[in-house]
Amino acid sequence: MRLSEGRREHVTIEGGDPASAAARFVSAGAGRLHLVDLDGAFSGTPTPALVERVVAAAGDVPVQVGGGLRDERAIDAALEAGAARVLVGTAALAAVTDSSLSVLAKRYAERLVVAVDARDGKVVADGWTTETDLTAAELARRCAAVGVRRLLVTSTRRDGSLSGPDLPLLRDVMEPGLPVLAAGGIASLDDLAKLRDLGCEGAIVGSALWSGRFTLPEALAYSA
Repeated sequence: MRLSEGRREHVTIEGGDPASAAARFVSAGAGRLHLVDLDGAFSGTPTPALVERVVAAAGDVPVQVGGGLRDERAIDAALEAGAARVLVGTAALAAVTDSSLSVLAKRYAERLVVAVDARDGKVVADGWTTETDLTAAELARRCAAVGVRRLLVTSTRRDGSLSGPDLPLLRDVMEPGLPVLAAGGIASLDDLAKLRDLGCEGAIVGSALWSGRFTLPEALAYSA
């Protein structure tokens, strides 16, 4: 399922069963899958069974999981369900103010990705429903300072919009030097080229694939 700007009431694409979708993407050549538990993101209660189903369908392809992972117990449950990486957003935002983010970064190392979800340059949390005063660039700097290994940066205004990536946002967040995965607005193969040229480590592509703007094999060949 794809939402417009992360709004639960604005479903733009219904993709059917997640496990079946995972199997299709793997058969098309995916080297890594990105799964967001939307129910978990909005409720704060993730669904390990969903992760297990998608991981099983993905076979040997690693799955990156996010959505409602707001404490170590939830993170551990996702990893135990087979996730290769976990995404934390709200939890990281809370932890960065009391120094516990460094504990998470040390404990989970490469398996931890901090989700920097931004609207108009400011970080949003709780399933993108709460806007904070913290800028995306400042959160990136704090993550780098405590040893976080990787960021996933999403422009929530552009998520599901097919209006192109937010290059200024990404440029600001990349300044501390952490590897960045870009998400939000990607609509064309040229967008992927722009992200590559900017220096992004990778890109999360959803709506463009679901709506047929390009195929996964085309994207993989173009990016290579």
